Order: sequence, then C-alpha cells, then structure tokens
Amino acid sequence: MTQALTSAVAVATKLPPEEQDVLAAILLEEIASEQRWSVSFARSETVLEALASEALADFVAGKTKPLDNL
Repeated sequence: MTQALTSAVAVATKLPPEEQDVLAAILLEEIASEQRWSVSFARSETVLEALASEALADFVAGKTKPLDNL
C-alpha cells in the first residue's frame, strides 16, 4: 500500500462508521469504474487505430484545418 493510501485509510478510520461505509462505497465504485474503462478501452483498440489512420490520411491529403482557423 502506498504512503498516500495508508494516510487516507488512517484518517478514514477516525470517521464515524456510517461515513466510513459511504467512503468505502465511493472508493469501490471508483475502482469498478476504472476497471470497466480499462476493459472498454482495450476492446476499442482496433476501432481507435482505424480512426487514427483515417485522420492521418485526411491530414496527408490536405483535408484538415487547424483548430484555431475554425
């Protein structure tokens, strides 16, 4: 466990039980959300690669504009 997490847990243990439960629920949901994002991102690698290739081809073909010229 990192020093930052150790410190956070030490502070959390001083909270009332109800607040500890709320904090635990928030932390667990955040961890689950990060895991879902990682899985989703890994599954989209082929699609992202195709989009990047298309964007690069458009740039090379002169079909793009700088964002500051919109």
